[in-house]
Amino acid sequence: MSATFLLRYGEIALKGQNQRYFLDTLVRNVERAVADLGRAEVRLAFGRVLVRTDAGADPAAERLRKVFGVVSLSHVRDVDLNLGAITTAAIEMAEEAIESRPDIASFKVDTRRADKRFPLTSMETSSQVGGAIHTRFPHLRAKMRKPDLLARIEIRDRAYLSTESIPGPGGLPSGTGGRALALISGGIDSPVAAWLTARRGAVITPVHFHSFPFTSERSKEKVMDLCRVLADYAGPLELWVIYFTDIQRMIQLRVPDALRVLVMRRMMMRICDRLAPRVGALAIITGESLGQVASQTLESVSVINAATALPVLRPLIGADKTEIVARAEAIGTYEISIRPYEDCCSLFVPAHPRTLPTLDEVQRAEQGLDAVALVDESLARSECIRISGREAVPSAMNSSA
Repeated sequence: MSATFLLRYGEIALKGQNQRYFLDTLVRNVERAVADLGRAEVRLAFGRVLVRTDAGADPAAERLRKVFGVVSLSHVRDVDLNLGAITTAAIEMAEEAIESRPDIASFKVDTRRADKRFPLTSMETSSQVGGAIHTRFPHLRAKMRKPDLLARIEIRDRAYLSTESIPGPGGLPSGTGGRALALISGGIDSPVAAWLTARRGAVITPVHFHSFPFTSERSKEKVMDLCRVLADYAGPLELWVIYFTDIQRMIQLRVPDALRVLVMRRMMMRICDRLAPRVGALAIITGESLGQVASQTLESVSVINAATALPVLRPLIGADKTEIVARAEAIGTYEISIRPYEDCCSLFVPAHPRTLPTLDEVQRAEQGLDAVALVDESLARSECIRISGREAVPSAMNSSA
């Protein structure tokens, strides 16, 4: 059964001369989100994105509610621009709502008239339609704040009516904010940081450091599942699984225990420096939150940053764990993140890590490492996996490119 949706966007409306670029990107992303569900028409309509799809309402809504840039969406009924057709449709939709929710006792009609050629004002339309609904359902009382039933009417190229609004993720359309490497450990924080950056329009390239046999293949599968969730929002992703085993072995052998995590993080930054030009990335995203663990003090962050020339984005730097967990639950990554499979960041954690390191002492600790050779070997033995929201297939790309 076909369905029609109106999608609302937010801050895109505040853009100036480049607004059209953001809107065109949003339309393309919406088209991609529903492309495999059947035939679809996606177009702009008086400040909204209109979607007509042959798919059922529920499958389409599930896809559309995850498109970055969409603030909210409604499954709508559209009719000709005349009061009689609008009133009839509004009464029918109210009847359907009452049948599914018999406890409805109050209602409100809210009209937005974007097409000023329509002869009635927004208030006049709401009054006329509201009166007709009350006549048909006299037990309903009008209530301006928090009514049980909110009937929306949007006067655009046609009249679009709805009784429900589904929240979207908001933000900016994917592809409007450059590309960044997103370090995905498999824990709770890093997928949330990647999601928040992608919501600002950045294209994310996930990077996972894998230390088999220190970490199992299940930990890699866990990261792939996290990336599938992210791909539901951001579109298809290319996950780089970085071979990190030999680097961790060398760090364990040659770096003092208290500085191992810091040196490990710096080696990750060096690998990202080399990988970024290959994929066109301009920054690195991490899930660090200030003071959460020893390697996330300002002193530690400063030492880690010194190993890369790229900007390091930390969307969670001011968030506490409760906020991060709530966001992870909301976007659907939390249950995957808590699977009991360790990642390389949780291995070899010292009993007493340095919380106030200096760059000089960390650089001295690294003198026993051939960083260039280790990075070369790591990239040569890495793989790139193409991820979508529904499947993951190894790509023809090889890290040695």
